[in-house]
Amino acid sequence: MGLVKGLKVWTWFRCLETMEVYKTWVRRNKEYVHSLESLANGLTWLLPERFSTSEIGPEAVTTVLGIITAINEHIIDTAPTNRRQTSSVDPSSFPYSLCLSALKDLETLVEVVAEQYYGDKKWNFIAITEAAKVLVRLALFQNSGFKMLLHGGETPNVEEHTDCSSSQHRVGGFQKHGGHNGPGWLQNNHSNSPWNLEGRALSALSRFGEHARMGSDTPWMRKIQQQHAIMEPPAPKLERPTLSNILSEKGLNGALFVTGEILFIMRPLIYVLFIRKYGIRSWTPWFLSLAVDFIGMGFLLHAKGAGKDGKEQLLHLSAAENDELRRRKLLWALYIMREPFFSKYTRQKLESTESQLEPIPLIGTLAAKIMELIIGAQTRYTYMSGS
Repeated sequence: MGLVKGLKVWTWFRCLETMEVYKTWVRRNKEYVHSLESLANGLTWLLPERFSTSEIGPEAVTTVLGIITAINEHIIDTAPTNRRQTSSVDPSSFPYSLCLSALKDLETLVEVVAEQYYGDKKWNFIAITEAAKVLVRLALFQNSGFKMLLHGGETPNVEEHTDCSSSQHRVGGFQKHGGHNGPGWLQNNHSNSPWNLEGRALSALSRFGEHARMGSDTPWMRKIQQQHAIMEPPAPKLERPTLSNILSEKGLNGALFVTGEILFIMRPLIYVLFIRKYGIRSWTPWFLSLAVDFIGMGFLLHAKGAGKDGKEQLLHLSAAENDELRRRKLLWALYIMREPFFSKYTRQKLESTESQLEPIPLIGTLAAKIMELIIGAQTRYTYMSGS
């Protein structure tokens, strides 16, 4: 028994060692990894029988590649940085972005398998995966201090503190008065501090000694490192607002922002549940989903626009959050690709365009292939869900 237990422990440590080696390789060759992933994901669109309901293999390949890509992105995002720098993802926190990316890739495979074996009952399985994504996104929304979700939570919403002259600091998209400034303030306002000059000198001397030593640490080096550790300031901890704080301090506009973000998170699940009840050919899920999108965006824009009449603007969006609002508006274009709008209007326009281009050499062949991919992708909920 002892030998078997020791073998299991040894195998576990070997797996951890192999994973660390892989992490190091990915971080050192991230440009190469990105190029390879883009090429592989592009080639999956050319797989034979890609959109056939009887072929699970091509979709399984696509799903595995998507999950590997998400893992590599998480490894790169959680790369160790200098202690005075704020990394985009806290390595010790729950990997929400990785979990959401994996769920999105897995959802397509779940849809194909469920359609092959259960037919129209596939919506039960899709509803389960959408419910799982809703739970993860709501947890991320709360854990991030009620910050806007970027790309559905797949991209961390890391706020850059660039305004150091203000006596306020932003937390979770809302501006909070008083308190301590963020890490960026500490980095940009310490040039005249004698304590910091000494810390810099110790840091430089420590790095010099680390590169110069050939054997074990000498006593003077250990002493310098200990002094440097003592002089290193603790990272300031930003206060995350709670829902009650937002509602009490920001009032109606805070409530509108939170409600709009929750509607954005819940919209795909609402859409699937109504498809499950009324069918994919019904206009009820289509109109209801569009209404939820419009109402949620209206709430966010109202909260963002508060203060233009001379009063305090309660919601301050970063550049990434403004880009996210524009991205969500662009996603509304997917409604013309969803049933029943697609069958009644969009498909006719596409087929008419294809027939006009068909006599033209090469262009006609290319148009036919594009039409095949569009119609194939349209049959999959996960490709047109925008979730």
